[in-house]
Amino acid sequence: MMQKLQRFGAAMFVPVLLFSFAGIVVALCSLFTNPLIFGSLAKDGTFWNGIWNVIANGGWTVFNQVNLLFVVGLPIGLAHAAKGRAAMESLVIYLTFNYFVAGFLQYWGPFFGVNNYAKDLVANSTNGGLTMIAGIKTLNTSMVGALLVAGIVIYLHNHFFDKKLPDWLATFQGSTYVVMLGFFVMIPFAFLTCLVWPKIQLGITSMQTFIVHSGLVGVWIYTFLNRILIPTGLHHLVYIPFQFGPAVVEGGLQPYWLKHLAEFAQSSKPLSVLAPQLGFQLYGNEKVFLVPAICYAFYSTAKKNKKKQTSALLIPAALTSVFAGITEPVDFTYLFAAPVLWVIYSLLSATMNTTMCAFGVVGNMTDGAIGIAAQNWIPLWPHHWQTYIIQFAIGIIFAVIVFFVFKYMILKFNYITPGREADDEDVKLLSKAEYKAKKAAEKAGSANANDPYIARASAYLELLGGPSNIEDLTSCATRLRVTVVNPNKIASDAAFKQNKAVSVVHHGKALQVIVGLDVAQVLERMQTMMQEQGHNNVASTEVDPTLEKATGFIDLLGGQSNIDNLLSCATRLRVTVVDPSLVADEAAFKQVGAYNLEIKDKEVDIAVGLETDAIIAKMKEIM
Repeated sequence: MMQKLQRFGAAMFVPVLLFSFAGIVVALCSLFTNPLIFGSLAKDGTFWNGIWNVIANGGWTVFNQVNLLFVVGLPIGLAHAAKGRAAMESLVIYLTFNYFVAGFLQYWGPFFGVNNYAKDLVANSTNGGLTMIAGIKTLNTSMVGALLVAGIVIYLHNHFFDKKLPDWLATFQGSTYVVMLGFFVMIPFAFLTCLVWPKIQLGITSMQTFIVHSGLVGVWIYTFLNRILIPTGLHHLVYIPFQFGPAVVEGGLQPYWLKHLAEFAQSSKPLSVLAPQLGFQLYGNEKVFLVPAICYAFYSTAKKNKKKQTSALLIPAALTSVFAGITEPVDFTYLFAAPVLWVIYSLLSATMNTTMCAFGVVGNMTDGAIGIAAQNWIPLWPHHWQTYIIQFAIGIIFAVIVFFVFKYMILKFNYITPGREADDEDVKLLSKAEYKAKKAAEKAGSANANDPYIARASAYLELLGGPSNIEDLTSCATRLRVTVVNPNKIASDAAFKQNKAVSVVHHGKALQVIVGLDVAQVLERMQTMMQEQGHNNVASTEVDPTLEKATGFIDLLGGQSNIDNLLSCATRLRVTVVDPSLVADEAAFKQVGAYNLEIKDKEVDIAVGLETDAIIAKMKEIM
């Protein structure tokens, strides 16, 4: 269940990626049409005002069509195959659903408790729970309806898209078949929606009232959950309904803020009075104030001989967090090394944001400094600069607290944070994939104790960039052979070695992970996990047996660097090695296809039969 929720949360994030840019565009347009800043140039009717309003119209695209974005985006993240077709099916079925709702309300509106369907819709009004979606006058089911319909479509697509129909019905296979099924499913679903949703809307209104009036406690709980759940991926399920859905205000907090930004800019009333609900949108402050403090704590506790290397990594990571709001390189580094620090960070983040809210700091502050400045500081500074002075004061105070708490905890409990690794290990920030891989390896001693291969398989999948980054996967005697889509998503060799890989050989998009003689079992677990996640299209081809023996012998001899000389002697491979202690035992060689093994000092004889020359040729080619 947890894995399914994580995948759902990640899929919801697909359309969310579009909102940051759109929010900055709309905020800048609001700034450029503010007469308090640009004077008569920005008044209604001027060419300047008209240009920026045109651009703003484009910026509002993703906010005005948020339902359609989630309807299309969810299948892209959750469909097992043919994701583009799944997105098209979802859009068609969602529109069909709304046409059915419109039909029910048009003819039997009073039966469902909707008495105003025939009235024209009024801007900036609830319109009795009605709205226009793609030109259809329908119930405003918001993001909830979009996600429910998309979920139904994903189920139909994953179960029926590949279904083989009789030849005389072949024209209805694939997307047509899914849309046909969806068409008939949407009839009762639309009826139930008309029956139930008006009552749910009343409940949502009550919930909004409760949340808005729950005060600082609600802000603290929301911010804490939004931070503490990041490792699980479930934080998307916390903030998306607030930021882009109807949890607090209709349409979401970010669109609400942007729509009223010009009004707030011209008002001298406190922002906490103008937009009290926006206390839920302060979690960008931890990216601006707290993450740099954490980085400085790592630097100050780093070993003296590693401070330069540590600062070279932490300075860019801190700047990325401050300006762009991307904290992953820092977050996932200490999540594994010291999870208690993550809990402390989450507690202090929630407390900082709640304190800011208590002192009147509200706004759309979910990004880094660039996004916060565009949507808050710059357009609102003339009338609300005192609020932002308070924001910076509180942020700096909590940054100092975080620095000293982290420094104390790191030194007290000797956490292995960046710069405190063993002297023979490089300083490195972890990616999310590497963090997941480490967690998978950690589970080997507990949940997967009966299967020693699952943890490694899970780790290698993550380190290879995830199932979607794997184009081809197979194995030879001792190696995983992988072709990836994007080599930049592959983790470091050190990360593979930390998960019991011997080494990694890179050839552009192709690479070999030297696993050992249990590679077949690891491969089988990887393929099973990929199939469970809907990746059934990865090829797994047979490997040339000569190549398989050649790579296997190289690895069992201690690797390429341990082979000093290589000769053919009738039916034997005669190898001179650097260190005989690195050579595997006879049983291991027999597993790869050798008949027997003899070791005399640094000379190793491997009996392989009449294919000796072919194997040596392959070995030399590889080396």
